[in-house]
Parts: sequence; structure tokens; C-alpha cells
Amino acid sequence: MNKIELLAPAGSLEKLKTSILFGADAVYCGGLNFGLRAGADNFSVEELKEGIEFAHQRDKKVYMTLNMIPHNKELAQLPEYIEEIRELNLDALIISDPGVFAFVKKEMPEMEIHISTQANNVNWASALFWAEQGAERIILARELDRDEIKEIAAKTEGKVELEYFVHGAMCISYSGRCLLSNYFVGRDANKGDCAQSCRWKYHLVEEKRPGEYYPIEENDQGTFIMNSRDLNLAEEIPELIEIGLSSLKIEGRMKSVHYAAAVVNTYRQLIDQYYADPENYQADPKLLAELRKISHRDYTKGFYYGKPGSEGQRYESSSYLRTYDFMGVVKAYDPEAQEAVVEVRNKIFKGDELEFIVPGQKTFTIRADYLLDEEGAEIEAAPHPKQLIKIPLTEEVPIGSLLRRQKEN
Repeated sequence: MNKIELLAPAGSLEKLKTSILFGADAVYCGGLNFGLRAGADNFSVEELKEGIEFAHQRDKKVYMTLNMIPHNKELAQLPEYIEEIRELNLDALIISDPGVFAFVKKEMPEMEIHISTQANNVNWASALFWAEQGAERIILARELDRDEIKEIAAKTEGKVELEYFVHGAMCISYSGRCLLSNYFVGRDANKGDCAQSCRWKYHLVEEKRPGEYYPIEENDQGTFIMNSRDLNLAEEIPELIEIGLSSLKIEGRMKSVHYAAAVVNTYRQLIDQYYADPENYQADPKLLAELRKISHRDYTKGFYYGKPGSEGQRYESSSYLRTYDFMGVVKAYDPEAQEAVVEVRNKIFKGDELEFIVPGQKTFTIRADYLLDEEGAEIEAAPHPKQLIKIPLTEEVPIGSLLRRQKEN
């Protein structure tokens, strides 16, 4: 059995490197055009070159999104864009539109193509159709339950790879093809500019009673009628592997570096532990708890056990649950002085209890008994983002490890 791929989001060059360092087998990112995350720090051609080189040096892969649903005027820009990315040595393109697919197949016949979840792949016949056109992988719709996934896997075995989302934000619209944002604010979700209108607070207004707002639930603050909880299938890893999937995908190109590190690190360790001893595998509760330390909405299993009812939504609020702050990134370690050089992201105080997220390891906590600035002078606090400081650390950790601090109640 080939080991299942762990595929992580890369909304910026820093997030790409973080995901790779923390154990992703592959990352997916967007260029400056034709992707579906206009709000992400999408990659320039130069950044893509650097990111791909970084990944390939570590025997990892980079997939780029080309999954926009283009109108004629956008389609006219495609030939020039293909020329820009032709020499990048990408491992695959993620595509949803048949016209874009046909163009890429003609102009870049050697390029591996993955069919985006935006293409609404919910049955085995659709998967086989794309396989016959030359697609190497199908990214399944999130609206599938486990029995449907099993059937698709059985009927496509050996003909096409299957990828499935296991963690992150859920879109209220079928396979993410939403018109709410376009209708309300003129921002097209199918061109990467979603305003997340489904997360807004809504009241009901009757036509003949203008100005009278009726909450849809019994709550005078309104209700969030389309606000899905976040997907979390970490406990289902054994079955997801046995079903016959090729890749487990984490959502979140617009999420933080902390999110990328913590989620990838958790899934990496859970997957590795399963392969090490499948018969006796039990999901480590401490690892599962890591997924509650990142910024997230209440979790759901999505459609995995069938269509979610009201338990799949959060009606009270669209806000995130945040119990930890991302504090900094380890840039170096001095074993003689037993100090870590840290690039600050949020204000760190002398005496703080800081938790380290280390690739391939469980987290651990230290107390910052002192802080030193770059000149070696002791300071009481490090308030400036990107400021470099030294903190005591008795054991060496890899460059790129992260620090966080629990929020006060």
C-alpha cells in the first residue's frame, strides 16, 4: 500500500515552507491569476520558483490552482499566463473548468491535472469521465459520505487518484459554487473574491413591514443561518486511509502560519502512528487536542456520516474560537548558551509561559525567565513584530518551530 499523501494549504511563501517543515507531503497554492483565493498572499512567479525549489529539495510536491470559472475576457488571458508558469516545474495544476482543462492539455500535455472540488465530483461516473480525458486525480466534493466515497474508490481503482478534504472551513454552497457574495456585494466567489456572505448575521423582514426585523431563531441578536462549523476528520484517519484515497487535504490558504504548522503537525503524527501499527492504533488524545488550540469554529464531521442537520451549523455567532496567540518563530538556536533566537509576532513578556510547536513532536511549554535583545541586553518585553530576541531553551529545536501563548480567561 502506498502511504497516503498529506496535502496542506500554502497561502504565502512562508506558509508553504512552514507546511513542508511540519510534515506535508505536498502543498497547494495560487498564482496571481485564475485561482479562487484572491484575498490570500498569492504567489508571484519568483516566489513560486523559490517555493517549488524549497519543496523539491525536500522531495515534496507543489500543486497550483487554476480552478477559476472564467468568462470570455478572463479566458483570453490564459495563454499568456500559461507561458508564465510553463517553466516552473510544478507537479500539478488544479482545474475545474472544461475549457481550461482542454487548453492546458493541448498546450502542456506533460502537466499532471487534478480536477478541483469546484467541478462537483460526487459520483464514480464523473470521476471516470475525467480520468478518460486525462486527469490524474479527482478532488472529491465535500458533500459525500463515507459509503459514497468507498463506492467511487472501488469503481475507479487503478484509473484515477482520489483526494478528499479532512480539515478546515466548510462552504455552505455545493462544492463552493456560491452566488451570495456576487449578489450582495458584487464580489464573485467563482473568481476568487468571496466576501463570505454566508457568515453574516441575518434577520427576516416582511415586505409590508419595512424596518421590522424578525430574528429567524429566538435571539434578539439575529442568527447566522448559513454559518457552517469547521470540518475535522482527524479521528477518522484509519478509515480514510483504508477506503483507498490517495490524498488527505487540509483547507486554509488564508489561515495563519500557526494554523498551518499546528494542523499539519497533528495530522502528520496521526497518519504516521497509524502506519507504524495499524492493528493497535488509537488516536492520541493529546494530538487531537492540538486542533482545539488553533483559531477555529466549532467542529463537525461534515457529510462523512451523512447529511449534517442543525448540528453542522453554528447559529449563535460566526466568530472563531481562539484560545492561543501565535507568538513567534524560531530562527536559530545557540546550544552553548542554550538560547533560541525568536522572531516576534505578538508581544512577549519576561515570565511568559510559552508553548513550542516542533515538527514531528508533541508540544512542550517553557517559562521565559529572561528576554535578551539582539545586542544581548536584558529586556522586560519584546513588543515589536519581526523583532529578534533570545529566550532560554534547554533543548535544541529546529529552525521554523513556532511559539504560542495561552490566552488568559
